[in-house]
Amino acid sequence: MNPDVIVVGAGHNGLVCACYLAQAGLKVKVLERRSVVGGAAVTEEFHPGFRNSVAAYTVSLLQAKVIRELRLAEHGLRIVERPIANFLPVDGGYLKVGGALEATQREVAKFSARDAGQLADYYQSIERLADVLRATVLETPPNVGGGITDLFRALKFGGKLRRLDIESQRDLLELFTRSAGELLGRWFESEPIKAVFGFDAVVGNYASPFHPGTAYVLLHHCFGEVNGKRGAWGHAIGGMGAISDALAAEARRLGVEIACDTPVARVHANTVVLGNGKELAARAVVANVNPKLLYLKLMDRSELPAEFVARMERYKCGSASFRMNVALAELPRFSCLPDSGPHHASGIILAPSLGYMDRAYLEARSGGIANQPIVEMVIPSTLDDSLAPTGAHVASLFCQHFAPDADWNLRKDEAVGRILDVVESHAPGFRNSIVGQSALSPADLEREFGLVGGDIFHGALSLDQLWSARPLLGHADYRGPVKGLYLCGAGAHPGGGVTGAPGHNCAREVLRDLGKRMPV
Repeated sequence: MNPDVIVVGAGHNGLVCACYLAQAGLKVKVLERRSVVGGAAVTEEFHPGFRNSVAAYTVSLLQAKVIRELRLAEHGLRIVERPIANFLPVDGGYLKVGGALEATQREVAKFSARDAGQLADYYQSIERLADVLRATVLETPPNVGGGITDLFRALKFGGKLRRLDIESQRDLLELFTRSAGELLGRWFESEPIKAVFGFDAVVGNYASPFHPGTAYVLLHHCFGEVNGKRGAWGHAIGGMGAISDALAAEARRLGVEIACDTPVARVHANTVVLGNGKELAARAVVANVNPKLLYLKLMDRSELPAEFVARMERYKCGSASFRMNVALAELPRFSCLPDSGPHHASGIILAPSLGYMDRAYLEARSGGIANQPIVEMVIPSTLDDSLAPTGAHVASLFCQHFAPDADWNLRKDEAVGRILDVVESHAPGFRNSIVGQSALSPADLEREFGLVGGDIFHGALSLDQLWSARPLLGHADYRGPVKGLYLCGAGAHPGGGVTGAPGHNCAREVLRDLGKRMPV
């Protein structure tokens, strides 16, 4: 018997979508090219005795509603909060951000008493705007030119905006149109605090923090929570694969069939063709892949409107990200704070100013690889001793900027060298402590996980690719231009990160079209 719905791709959003569809009583089959579920949210051994999250590496944006309704804790998922959010080494000192407000204010006051005084108001302003984003995350955006349903969606969102005071409305407009540099320059004068907050504006974003629109990317990383605490960041015990494993367990409990090692060669409205030539039919096909991969590689362009194809060819992908995992014999010792402490369990930002980040972008644009890359180090083994042998550690290195179109067959070792140079400059002896490593260039991220251009967000989070324009105007409701075909990945609203939101929202629209309701 044919399934009701075929889901292409067992990444976390595909699994979320499959679970909700199955809860409503549909027969669902998930097809996955790789031998494991999870897409970019997987945990693997990369050196004997050392395991770590392979691509996605930290938790905050995963929706509490998804965690609760899909029983992820019952399937073993446990998320722990970082003791502090970030640690930034700088010349002659350091900045720690997180924990109680007063503790962060004391840290910031080392560089500027004025900035310490601004901090509470800044947090309050960002939180008000993050609330607007949170209110839209699990909703379907209105389609421009759509029908009465889309009109009501637009009016509903307009009502939320009208409830903001005029200053908050102006702040929201600035976030969508201005640079992170402008936004942070309005609030702060010292470079370290601007660097900590500005780092979120370039994560997965091939841009300078002084580019218009980067203020929104900063906000995108602020709408999450960990164990009910808003704006916090944490780690999944067992790595990011623990999220995917819990989702897969719930999917199987609900009767979803998951077929790994089953690549899809072609996608049609109600049919998929497998790599071995076999055809599978269903009432609906849901794709959990990058929009460019779906519409330009997996589909016959003759089945799509010509203007849609032309615009999809211009859809912006490429986040200039380079990902490393490093097995360490011991904890890094930072020159500015050599003793072990909470800073080792934080997000360690090795990029001391917005100017440094701007130079990294310009160097990648001109030469393919930043001379001094932006590096965030996370050492999850400080919170999860299952990842490394006793006394040893694993470090995730998430790095920018590395041009997606560079020749990665020739330049991968060069990039690794520059990344390690940056870490070594802040933590002497780091290189000597390495016992094993793995590295993924933008080309590797595309080949391994289908992240076109190495884009971790399945498309840039720019104003022309957000909300009703994601992935394209007229197709923001998770429906493609061909009836019966849907998009449930990060290329749909609300965008990238391990959120589960696109999968949740897409399931609702599929169920609506099939005459069913969301079960919870």
